Amino acid sequence: MKDCVFCMIARGDIPAKAVYSDDLVMAFDDMSPQAPVHTLIIPRGHYAHIGDDVPTDVAVAVFAAIPKVAEAKGLAESGYRVIINTGPDAQQTVHHLHVHLMGGRAMSEGMVHFSRGR
Repeated sequence: MKDCVFCMIARGDIPAKAVYSDDLVMAFDDMSPQAPVHTLIIPRGHYAHIGDDVPTDVAVAVFAAIPKVAEAKGLAESGYRVIINTGPDAQQTVHHLHVHLMGGRAMSEGMVHFSRGR
């Protein structure tokens, strides 16, 4: 997709220092980190979210990159959180499938809040 910021990063139109990269995925640090380590893993092709008919090889590549990125960021031993936001209720702001890999401190249970009364 031409105007998608993550597509532009994947193509190299917007510079980003890759933490991990292969033919199908790219990982780079989040510009607004919510933890000491906050890295995004994206497929190079455009898929709006996890339910957007993502081909199996792309989905496998995204998930296979998670432990590689965790190792590169020094989180493999201490642990990390993996989050995929899908749609407006999940606060997905960039409509390109992406995985948030977060760590570098103990994660609290209260990091996720749900609205009641729906």
